Amino acid sequence: MIDPGELLHALDLAATKHRDQRRKDAAKSPYINHPLAVVTLLWDHGVRDRIPLLAAVLHDTIEDTGTTREELVAAFGEEVAAVVCEVTDDKSLAKDRRKELQIEHAPHLSAHAKLVKLADKISNLRDLIDSPPHDWAVERKEAYFVWAGRVVAGLRGVHEPLERAFDAQHARGTFR
Repeated sequence: MIDPGELLHALDLAATKHRDQRRKDAAKSPYINHPLAVVTLLWDHGVRDRIPLLAAVLHDTIEDTGTTREELVAAFGEEVAAVVCEVTDDKSLAKDRRKELQIEHAPHLSAHAKLVKLADKISNLRDLIDSPPHDWAVERKEAYFVWAGRVVAGLRGVHEPLERAFDAQHARGTFR
């Protein structure tokens, strides 16, 4: 179980770290909406373990805000920081290589990281359908859906309700 105070602390940290960021949708929604959606997906599908819930809230902090692993260890412990690091892309690599590595690494992630990654992909697909980036052509959206399906293929077997939720979102990905 998770301590509500600890979850609020993680939400506060994520909101502070992402405060100047916006999503790519036409409305330029506050970025914090995404980590909130990811943790809510986990909660709504029965995940109550503190490690994936906290990591879900914090999953983009290292990758997108300059937060360090050490900051996360100090605030939430080694296990949470390790999961965040598992789902963090190396931004020094080319985008295509980062995407390939997500596919390659997915089967080898810890169970907690797989939960976070799966909820992240569900959230991204939902956003791509409901509030897509204004400058994404149909082909780019379709390519994202194909790629997300390849990533999730390596996550299968970790949590059936989340996998069904992914499949439902993935089935909505008809853009023509």
